[in-house]
Amino acid sequence: MDPEVSAVRLTIWEAVHILSSSEDGGRIFCTLGSLKRYLGETENPALPEEQEEFARIHFSTFLRCLVGKLSPDWLELLPDGQMEELWASFFLEGPADQAFLVLMESIEGAASPSFRLMKMAQLLARFLSVGRMAAVMEGQCRQQAGTAFPLLQETLLTKVVGLPDRLGNHLQRENLATFFPQNYFPLLGEEVLRVLQVVVDSLRGGLDCSVSFLSQVLGKACVHGRQKEVLGVLVPRLTVLTQGSCLWQRVCWCLVERVPDWAMEAVLKGFVEAAPGPEVLSRLLGNLVTKSKKAQFVMTRKLLFLQYSCTMPMLQSLLGYLAMDSQRRSLLMQAGPTTHQALKELLETWGSSSAIRHVPLVQQRYVSKAILICLTHLGEAELRDSRDELLASLMEGVKSRLDSSLPPVRRLGMIVAEVASARIHPEGPPLKFQYEEDELTREMLALAMPRPAADGPSEAGPSFALVSGETPDRESVDCSGPQPGPEGSDSELDSDDEFVPYDMSVDRERRSSKAPSYVRGCLEALTGSEDWERWEAALWALEGLIFRSPAATQEVSVELAKVLLHLEEKTAVAGFDGLRQRALVAVTVTDPARVAEYLTAQFYALNYSLRQRMDILDVLTLAAQELSRPGRLGKAPQRGSPDPGSQPGGAVVPAWRAVVEERIRRKTRRFSKGSAGRAPAVGPNEFNSVAGYFFFPLLQHFDRPLVTFDLLGDDQLVLGRLAHTLGALMYLAVNTMVAVPMGKALLEFVWALRFHGDAYVRRGLLSAVSAVLLSVPTEQLLSDLLDELLEARSWLGDVAEKDPDEDCRLLAVKALLLLEKLRDKLLPLSSP
Repeated sequence: MDPEVSAVRLTIWEAVHILSSSEDGGRIFCTLGSLKRYLGETENPALPEEQEEFARIHFSTFLRCLVGKLSPDWLELLPDGQMEELWASFFLEGPADQAFLVLMESIEGAASPSFRLMKMAQLLARFLSVGRMAAVMEGQCRQQAGTAFPLLQETLLTKVVGLPDRLGNHLQRENLATFFPQNYFPLLGEEVLRVLQVVVDSLRGGLDCSVSFLSQVLGKACVHGRQKEVLGVLVPRLTVLTQGSCLWQRVCWCLVERVPDWAMEAVLKGFVEAAPGPEVLSRLLGNLVTKSKKAQFVMTRKLLFLQYSCTMPMLQSLLGYLAMDSQRRSLLMQAGPTTHQALKELLETWGSSSAIRHVPLVQQRYVSKAILICLTHLGEAELRDSRDELLASLMEGVKSRLDSSLPPVRRLGMIVAEVASARIHPEGPPLKFQYEEDELTREMLALAMPRPAADGPSEAGPSFALVSGETPDRESVDCSGPQPGPEGSDSELDSDDEFVPYDMSVDRERRSSKAPSYVRGCLEALTGSEDWERWEAALWALEGLIFRSPAATQEVSVELAKVLLHLEEKTAVAGFDGLRQRALVAVTVTDPARVAEYLTAQFYALNYSLRQRMDILDVLTLAAQELSRPGRLGKAPQRGSPDPGSQPGGAVVPAWRAVVEERIRRKTRRFSKGSAGRAPAVGPNEFNSVAGYFFFPLLQHFDRPLVTFDLLGDDQLVLGRLAHTLGALMYLAVNTMVAVPMGKALLEFVWALRFHGDAYVRRGLLSAVSAVLLSVPTEQLLSDLLDELLEARSWLGDVAEKDPDEDCRLLAVKALLLLEKLRDKLLPLSSP
C-alpha cells in the first residue's frame, strides 16, 4: 500500500470522525482548516498527488459529511459566522463539478421546508454568482476524449440545464430569484461565453480543448425552449468577437457543428431568430449546412416548408445565409445529384393548385415571401438562365390565385405577380393591379428592391420599382352601382336609387357538378371517394338531401350517423364542424328513434374521444329542440348555414329574394293595413313519442367507469355537459306523457351527484332541477314527485347559502323561487 495515499485516507477518516463526534468549535475549525491544504489554498499546500487523490476519491464523501452536520447549533459553535464561511469555502473552492452535484443532491434530498434546504439553496445561489458554473463546464472541456466519463457528463448536463425546473419543484414558494428561468439561463449564457474565452486562450497557448460539452448544454437549453434567454446573450457577444478573429469563428463553428442532431433544429432556429442579418449568421454558422445532413434538412426544408413561423427578418437572414457562399448557394439555387433546390421546390409549392385549396393562407403568404426574397438574391446571369422556368412556375400560381373566390388569396397573387415580374423582366412593361394596401402588402412590396447577389455585386440586377399610382380602395372589379336619377321626379317609386353593390367577398366556387344527388351518393362519397372535391361537395349537400328525401334517409340512417360521427376533416373545408353537426342533427330528426338509440349507446362505448362524446350530447340536444318546435311538420328546419349561397341542394331562401321583397314592401302604397301579427305556430310535439330514446339511455351507465372514460373520475367536463344535456332534454319534454318518469329519474341523478366538487357539474345539476319544475305539470309534481322535491329543497337551500361558486348560488335561488311559486298548492313544502 502506498504510504502517501494511506496518509490522505487516514487524515480524511480522522477529520470525519471529529466532525461526527466533537462539539468543540475550536477543534472543528482547526480540523477543517488543516484539510484546506488539499485544495492548495494555504501557505503549505499538500503534494500534487495528494491533492489529486483528495479531489478524485475523498472530496464528494467529505462534502456529504459537511452537509450532514449542517444545523443552526453547529454553525453557532464559532461566533461571527466563521464556521459557516469555512464550511462554504469547501464548496466554492474545491472541484466545481463534484461540489455542484453534491449541492443538487442535498437540495433534492432535503425535507421541504427546512433550515438545511434553505442554507443549501442559498449556497448554490452563491456558487452561481461567483462563476463556479463556468468552472463546472470548463472542467469538462479540458477532458481528453479518452479520459472523459460519459455518465458523469450526462448527469452534469441534465442537472445544469434542468436546474430551474428541479429547484422550482422542490423549493416551490421558497424558490430564490436566481433560479428563475428568466434569470438563470442568461447567467448560463454568460458562463458559456467565459468558458469559450478559456478555450480560445488555451488554443492560442497550444493546449487542446473540446467544446462538445458546451454544444450539448446549448442544445439541451434550446430544446427546453430557452433559445431567447441563452442565445440572446451569446449571439450579440459572438457577433463582436468573431468579427475580427478567425480563431473565434472556428471555435463558434465547432460549437454549432457538435450540437447533437436531436437539438439541431432548436439551436438553428434560435440562431436564425437572434442573428441581426445574414452576414452575422454566416459568420457564426459557417458552412454548417454542407457538413451536417440534419442542419441541411432544418435550414432548407423544415424552416421553409414544414413550419411557417419565421418572421420576415428571419426569412431574410436564412435565405441570405444560404445565398452568400458558393457552397451553400447550390442548396438554394441549383440542384445537384445529392442535394435539392429550395427555390425550385418553393416555386412548385407556389404553383400547385391543390396547395392553394388545402394549405392555410398564412403558409401561402410565408412561401410567397420566401420566393420574393430568393428572387432578390438572383444575379443577372442566373435570371437569364432560368427566366422561362421562373415565369412558368410563378404565373401558374398567379393564375390559380386570381381565379380564387377568396379576396386575400387573389390579393396575394396580385402582389407576387407585380414584384416577381418587375424582378424577372425589369425592362418590360410593368404589371399593375388594384388592391387594398395593408401592413402585409407594404412588407411584401418592400422586397421589390433587390439585394446584391452572392456571386458578385456587379451582377446584381439594376434597381427597379413598381409603377405606382394612386392607391385604390378596392380591387379591380368595378362594383359601383348605377347613378341615382334626378330627385323629385314622378317616377320616384320605380327608381333604383337605393341599389347597393352586391357583396361578393364571400362567394365560393360552385360544386354542383360534383355534388351527389342522393343520400346514398353522399354516403359513398364520404366513405370511399378519393376525389376530395366530391367529398367536400357531398358534405355541403348532405343536409338538404336528408330533409328532401326522408324515406331514403331512414333506410341508411344509422349507417349515415356512424359515418358522420367518425368523419374527420380531410381538406380545409370552411365550417367543417358546423356542416358535420348539422348533417348529424338532420339525420337524427329524420329517424329519431333509431339514430338516438345508436348515439346514446355510443356515448358509453369504448374507443371514443371526449370530443366525440360531447358531440353526441350536442347533436341529441339540437335534434330534440328541432323535434319539439311547434309547427315543424312539413317544414324544413329553421337553421342557418355558414354559406347559404354555396350549398348545393340547400333549401335556404336566397338573400336576393329577401332584398326584392323588402324593396316591394317599401315601394307599395297602402291605404289601410290589417293586423301585421301572425298566429303562433301550432302542432303536436314530435319529441313526445321519442323522448325516452334520447333521455333514459344516457342515465344508465354514468357510474360505470371504462378504460378510457370515467365520468365520476377525471372526465368531469363531460359529466357537466351530460347534466346540462339531460336538463335541456327534460325542458323540451314539457307536458309530454313521459315527463313524469323523466323528472323522477333526473332528480335521482341529481341527488346522487349533489355534492360533486366541480362547479360546472353542480351548475348542470341545478339547471336540471329547474327544468323538472318547469316541465312537469303541477298536479303531477304533487302526486308523483313530492318526496324528491322535499329532498331537493333542503339541498337547494344549503347551496344558495354556502356554495363557493356564485353561479351555483344564483341557480339555486332561481330553483327555490320556482318552488316558492308552487307554495299554495304544495302545502307540505311551506312548513319549515
